[in-house]
Amino acid sequence: MISQRIRGLNTLFVLAQLTLVLLVYWLHFLIVETVVTPAANLKNYELYCIVIYVALLIESVRRLNRQANFLQKSRIINHRTALQQTGFVAAIVIIFLVATKDAVMSRTFLFSFLPVLYMTLFLTSQYLPNALAQVTFRGIRQERTLLIGSAMKIEALSRWLDRKATLGIQTIGFLSDEEGVEQVKGLRWLGGMEDLEYVVREHDVTQVILVELPMFPHVLQSVTNICELLGVRLIVHSDLDSKFRHPITWFEDDGLLFIGLREEPLENPFNRFLKRVADVAVATPVILFVLPFTSVVVWLCQRAQSPGPLFILQPRAGFQNRSFNILKYRTMHVNIEAARQATKGDPRIYPAGRYLRKFSLDELPQFWNVLKGDMSVVGPRPHLQEHNQEFAAIMSNYHIRAFVKPGITGLAQVRGYRGEATSADVLIKRIQFDIYYLENWSISVDLAIMLQTGWHMAFPPKTAY
Repeated sequence: MISQRIRGLNTLFVLAQLTLVLLVYWLHFLIVETVVTPAANLKNYELYCIVIYVALLIESVRRLNRQANFLQKSRIINHRTALQQTGFVAAIVIIFLVATKDAVMSRTFLFSFLPVLYMTLFLTSQYLPNALAQVTFRGIRQERTLLIGSAMKIEALSRWLDRKATLGIQTIGFLSDEEGVEQVKGLRWLGGMEDLEYVVREHDVTQVILVELPMFPHVLQSVTNICELLGVRLIVHSDLDSKFRHPITWFEDDGLLFIGLREEPLENPFNRFLKRVADVAVATPVILFVLPFTSVVVWLCQRAQSPGPLFILQPRAGFQNRSFNILKYRTMHVNIEAARQATKGDPRIYPAGRYLRKFSLDELPQFWNVLKGDMSVVGPRPHLQEHNQEFAAIMSNYHIRAFVKPGITGLAQVRGYRGEATSADVLIKRIQFDIYYLENWSISVDLAIMLQTGWHMAFPPKTAY
């Protein structure tokens, strides 16, 4: 019900705004073209009126139904929106002028209209939605709302209720079985759950909101039956996120409704295809043109400072915690214990190896892992299995990061959490960034992380060792 009110009010606002823009356009025509340039070609102005109207309509439809809080938008947001709309209209008008090679239409009129258009859009965005809401949701359209549930949940919804007052949601009080609760955020206690039917009839209630999912199914069934019997609208606020202690997502499949704990964009095969194309596009030139040169340089450094194999293969935890062998340039002396994290001034690292690690050059062979499909260019950094067990004991949802392939670089690394995990807090922040990445992946995010990684390679952070 509430979403329908918002959607409908938004549509009415767009139509009213466009109508006012048309009126302002012709008023501007009367003032400018009648006073300044009396000889006006009316057909041209009609044509450009249509162009401006269609441009605004397209821009408005793009935003339609995306503004759940458009009644509470600030002046800054309205200013930005009006600028975007005006800029879009200006671009369309200029494209139309160039495409039609129109030499007749008055440029003075068109470009003097743009600031007028901005002011019209800004003022209507600022004042029109609330005016429309007051007219639309008054009288019998005022919903006399009764809340049912705990005082804590009612208090948590109080700000939301205040925001929805403009939509005609008038809260008259609440029912709760909690003892000693007489008032919550200015709302009166009207009785317990058993008083629902009496209170609905006595206070002419038209809408009931359950502020939390009842613990027992029979309670929900009882409330539903009473509301249906009395012709009262029932809305239930889902507090499953607090029950799970985690944000949830809803999705439908084959007619069934499911709950998940997170969005996973890389479960989309097309998204995985895009990511794989980007991985191959980056890894191939690195392997063909960069690795041969760097391998020679690293081999010469090793011959001089720490003879031994050029590369090392280490078992790491990859996608879904499956083990794979990661390829790196060797930066430590041969026959030393390598399971421990590298630390600042670590004696296991030979001198040139410090520079390789600092500038992330030791990671370059991992592009071979990317080409094989074990890794991606961007993703959570793969850890040793021993470290996985240690880290999982610190953060309970640590293994969630294994939902995606590990990467040569990642969001945590470019946000300053590269290198040794010196404390539990550092580790937790790193894992939080990894999980945020898998929940909010996009190809543009990957490209941004790659660019930031290039910057960090040129100017390494203090944690690079």
